[in-house]
Amino acid sequence: MKQFFAALLLWLPLSVHAALNVFACEPEWGALAREIGGDDVKVYNATTAMQDPHRIEARPSLIAQTRRAGLVVCSGAELEVGWLPLLLRESGNAAVQPGRPGYFEATRYVTLLDKPAIVDRSQGDVHAAGNPHIQTDPRNLLRVGAALAQRLSEVDPAHAAAYQARWKTFSIRWEAAIARWQQQAAPLKGMPVAVQHKSFTYLLNWLGLREVATLEPKPGVEPSLGYLAEVAARLKTSPARMVLRAAYQSPRASEWLAERADIPAVALPFTVGGAPGTDDLFGLFDVTLAELLKGAK
Repeated sequence: MKQFFAALLLWLPLSVHAALNVFACEPEWGALAREIGGDDVKVYNATTAMQDPHRIEARPSLIAQTRRAGLVVCSGAELEVGWLPLLLRESGNAAVQPGRPGYFEATRYVTLLDKPAIVDRSQGDVHAAGNPHIQTDPRNLLRVGAALAQRLSEVDPAHAAAYQARWKTFSIRWEAAIARWQQQAAPLKGMPVAVQHKSFTYLLNWLGLREVATLEPKPGVEPSLGYLAEVAARLKTSPARMVLRAAYQSPRASEWLAERADIPAVALPFTVGGAPGTDDLFGLFDVTLAELLKGAK
């Protein structure tokens, strides 16, 4: 029997390559890593579409996942500043610390909007580098994806050719989808909207929608009824066609305003998993465009 197993081992490969563990701070980056990585990666999403990515508890389970990661992929621009530094520090994983190849920030590869002239925490949840919610413009994913494919190739050179091949295939499909979405969204150009939080700056910029009101008095600060009444009064002179919120946000403020302004309150998925049919990046934008067009009618 021993001779049989010894002979069997000769037929087996000398080593079996384990999938690269990718720790994704947000679902959009997990989805992008899967598109590029395929079976060569094992992706763990630290958050879901129904969580506010600004406010996450650094749980022991997240520390454990960070400890075993070969690549950490996050938005950056201080979006995860309240929890990611603790995960990185407590993980003891030198490979995924800032400045190392195993640490990747998506916002470093795009031009950020909403950069504050003055950084003052009294102004609310402001981000010094600019707005971190870049995933709502699909054009940004082309820039981030190219960089992520290169980083995966660097961290896991044994599968570099496969990463680059998958990226090429995905990017061709993605560019075609962007052209289709832009054509579908043509009726939205110039349309005025109100937003509950500065979640959709990049989406509005991409489609040419106009933000005429924000329901939060300061970024990340819940509006009072008095403040919402002020917004409703302003909308009488500068009306909006709909009020937008992310799926993870409480609907109370947007629905209150929508009722008084007689406009639809539209919940957008914001990221992968934020609504039925948004299991991947293509579904995310298919549903986002469908909801915007429905709200505009």
